Amino acid sequence: MENNTIEMGLLDPEERELVAFVEKSIPAEDRGQLTADDILFVLDSMDDYLEKQGLLREDPASGEMEYLDGEVDETEQLDFVLEAVRKAGRAISSTQVQLIQDAELQFGIQKGYYEEE
Repeated sequence: MENNTIEMGLLDPEERELVAFVEKSIPAEDRGQLTADDILFVLDSMDDYLEKQGLLREDPASGEMEYLDGEVDETEQLDFVLEAVRKAGRAISSTQVQLIQDAELQFGIQKGYYEEE
């Protein structure tokens, strides 16, 4: 997987870990079609959805982004991300977006951010 337009060194350590986890989680046939930039685009679009839903906000005191408790409609989130992909003119399939969503969820479960359903 290529890193095309992003500089991995600019990401914080957890973001690098998440991208690496997602890369390893995606089947080889899809992995070869995605760049790290594509993965980050999808992850950022997922966060944009959470922010729109009031589940992600900037902490006024620290300036850090803070995830809030709440339910995520995964189908609605998928549709939101696919629309962002389409608008950006990226060649990322709905299956690839779902693979990235699934990997991000597994990463969050392993880190203790999410509870396993």
